[in-house]
Amino acid sequence: MLLLASLAVPGLWAQDSSTGAAPAKIPSFDVKAMDTTADPCVDFYQYACGGWMNAHPLPPDRAVWGRFNEVADRNQEVLRQILEKAEDTSKPRTPNQQKIGDFYASCMDEAAIEAKGTKPLEPELHKIDAATSKADLLGAIVSLQRTGANVLFRFGPSPDAKNSMQMIGELTQGGMGLPDRDYYLSDNPRQAAIRRAYEKHVEDMLALSGEPPEKAAAGAKAVMAIETELAKASLDRVSRRDPNKTYHKMTLDDLEKLCPSIPWKKFFLEDGAPAMASLNVSEPDFFRGLDGVISNNSLDDLKTYLRWQYVNASADLLPKKFVDENFHFYGQTLTGAKQILPRWKRCTSYTDRALGDALGKQFVEVAFPPEAKKRTLDLVHQIEAEMRTDLTNVDWMTPETKKQAFIKLDAVANKIGYPDHWKNYSTLKIVRGDALGNQTRAREYRVEDRLSKIGKPVDRTEWGMTPPTVNAYYSPEENNINFPAGILQPPFYDNNADDAVNYGGIGVVIGHELTHGFDDEGRQFDASGNLREWWTPEDAKEFLKRAQCFVDEYSSFEPAPGTHLNGKLTLGENSADNGGLRLAFMALMKTLNGHEPPKIDGFTAEQRFFISYGQIWCQNLTEQAARLQANTNPHSTGKFRVDGAVSNDPDFQKAFACHVGQPMVRNPACRVW
Repeated sequence: MLLLASLAVPGLWAQDSSTGAAPAKIPSFDVKAMDTTADPCVDFYQYACGGWMNAHPLPPDRAVWGRFNEVADRNQEVLRQILEKAEDTSKPRTPNQQKIGDFYASCMDEAAIEAKGTKPLEPELHKIDAATSKADLLGAIVSLQRTGANVLFRFGPSPDAKNSMQMIGELTQGGMGLPDRDYYLSDNPRQAAIRRAYEKHVEDMLALSGEPPEKAAAGAKAVMAIETELAKASLDRVSRRDPNKTYHKMTLDDLEKLCPSIPWKKFFLEDGAPAMASLNVSEPDFFRGLDGVISNNSLDDLKTYLRWQYVNASADLLPKKFVDENFHFYGQTLTGAKQILPRWKRCTSYTDRALGDALGKQFVEVAFPPEAKKRTLDLVHQIEAEMRTDLTNVDWMTPETKKQAFIKLDAVANKIGYPDHWKNYSTLKIVRGDALGNQTRAREYRVEDRLSKIGKPVDRTEWGMTPPTVNAYYSPEENNINFPAGILQPPFYDNNADDAVNYGGIGVVIGHELTHGFDDEGRQFDASGNLREWWTPEDAKEFLKRAQCFVDEYSSFEPAPGTHLNGKLTLGENSADNGGLRLAFMALMKTLNGHEPPKIDGFTAEQRFFISYGQIWCQNLTEQAARLQANTNPHSTGKFRVDGAVSNDPDFQKAFACHVGQPMVRNPACRVW
């Protein structure tokens, strides 16, 4: 998956409802964003982005601010106008307009939320309090998971990794409030400090929910102990990237032997799951550990843990004291943000999550005309053709494996902009003035919708992102690439920009997603999306040898003092960045067909291509955010996405006349594709 920003269409942006002015256009290529005093062969990121970073200091409500955050903000302005129109009850509204309008209006109505206080929490808290035995907790666990609380583990549908046309049930690890298992287990002083802050945060939130001070303090220690046990049983992030380590299909009887403390057949029945003969237990060791967590902790401590997880999941739509305390830990302590986002931005995001298709359909009508979809698809086909050329010319892969690679490439499906079929929200009740209730019912609707898929054929037309999302992704189980309308705007694509700029932006993004089908994780799935070894042993060995070069390279990068990137965790994204850059440059050269266009802004087409690539990753971020990303995110930070890729690229070095011995000329260079 790739975290990104937005393809501008002329006339796209409506006026900013708060000022009456249209948002300023984000330039696709910006000479002012550069620092031309820097040497591109020494630090290309500084050369491409130094001016932008200097002119765009971190806003106080952000821990990360980059080019695609700018586009996401523009998208939110469009959504805000849609929502403010939809919340107006004086004019006729469609059923979907009623739902998105009333959801947004309820979220914005802070006075009503304050007046209700903690009353919206009482029904679920009563279920927890009423339990007189551990067996009684099952109903509360089911109910809390349906509200979105991260209680103990996660359950939902997934394509069967070895029968990818069929949806099955899947159990995965979960239940922790810190970002990763290592935050509980590491002896790093910084993470130890975060643990202390987290325990104090849990204590404060329990107190806000009505627990007496002494009980809240003891409860926080109990929560920390339970979550630490869950962390010890959890599979690390690097291992979870290996699909063979997270595929363990078993019967329900086998599951109950693995973790007998939970009556699983009863859980699935109460949760509303269809009858299942088997399911995937992604991390069996976690569920063995979960059995111990339930067996070894007291009923009172387990009830406190459930209470905490429910309050934590509900905090965004509770009174201000909850919102502020939630931001204090998750915003300030973890990421270094100084201020919380404005209310309207938060409510816009919550509405998008809750009613993504209802809101997204209106976003597409405003922001993504049919011609934009056609232009994007044309670019995808060009990049796909270059990947075929690249595969043809790979000298380390045998004909047997190449043949299968071509079959997989030809089978890749392209999804552009928005789904072919929109979700029907007719059964979802949205009540004006009931902010938390609306969120809870929306989450329950999503759970029911997802559970209904178990046992049915995979719907490969369905999307994993909403249309306004500034992102893109490749699905290995479905072998498709997905580009929401939200990302198809400048600085990634601009109809008025030259080819070099567009290929350096959206072209690289497309190449990135295609390369994911052949990265360390994606390559393990075949053309149909089945987890199957289609490589010869010799070719697999050659791939791993080349991939190790990326692991070593990126592990040497230090985004914050004393904190290095995890080259194994980021391997898939780094290899996709490198492969995407190469494929997009190949496509540009084919488009130019030997013709050298006149320089623009003093730069050749080749130089503009690489500068365009660099500038899509311009960003500023806090030290805390850099450490958090290095510890938990499979993506490298912006600087190393740029410098790491160009330093391996001989076409970049030729474009800027770099020579051996300079930092942007890695020797030996890393390359898989």
